[in-house]
Amino acid sequence: MSIIEVNNLNLYYGNSHALKSIEINIEKNAVTALIGPSGCGKSTFLRTLNRMNDLIENVKISGEVFYESRDVYKQYDIMELRKKIGMVFQKPNPFPMSIYDNIAYGPRIHGIRQKSVLDEIVEKSLKGSALWDEVKDRLKDSAYGLSGGQQQRLCISRVLAVEPEVLLMDEPTSALDPIATSKIEELMDSLKEKYTVVIVTHNMQQAGRISDYTVFFLNGEIIEFGKTQDVFYKPRDKRTEDYITGRFG
Repeated sequence: MSIIEVNNLNLYYGNSHALKSIEINIEKNAVTALIGPSGCGKSTFLRTLNRMNDLIENVKISGEVFYESRDVYKQYDIMELRKKIGMVFQKPNPFPMSIYDNIAYGPRIHGIRQKSVLDEIVEKSLKGSALWDEVKDRLKDSAYGLSGGQQQRLCISRVLAVEPEVLLMDEPTSALDPIATSKIEELMDSLKEKYTVVIVTHNMQQAGRISDYTVFFLNGEIIEFGKTQDVFYKPRDKRTEDYITGRFG
């Protein structure tokens, strides 16, 4: 069952045509990986799903993005949309405050003030990102004292705290070491029980390991989209095969 439907999506940065007639349905409670060489449009596409491109000058967008049958660009208040479709960035970006306050920040913005409720949200969110056992005795410490991998899981907790339905992840492990990366990969597998995950990755092995569906972008177009096993082992397009096997990109 699709949770996001994209119809004839085009995006321009000034005169540069960055996304070309994108048509795709993103399945609920699955991990969808976006792959392709640098500059092919995958991060730009990811940002269209929760309107992060609204922050960039000279961007023109046409076409439709439906989330739960409502037009993201016409029928959603941006705060409401980003509560439902959260984003984790390439580099961990904890706020300059305690671990606890990082997680409580979003719920407080949405009007939750009661300490017992916030305590529950903080614990649940940290458990959701498999970080609780590592930080439960230091919630008042600065988030900057965490390792890079822990900071990235903290950022995932921060998104989970506002109870989204979709998690967008833009190369969330590219700044991390292999051990931290494997923890986040394990986490993604458990997250899809409750959430829909869309991840941009340059790592082919990672896409193969963690995703249910894979989308191959090239020059702003979707060349191939399907179940990961099919895209990796039975690609329909020679360009997909060449990219996955490392002949270009």
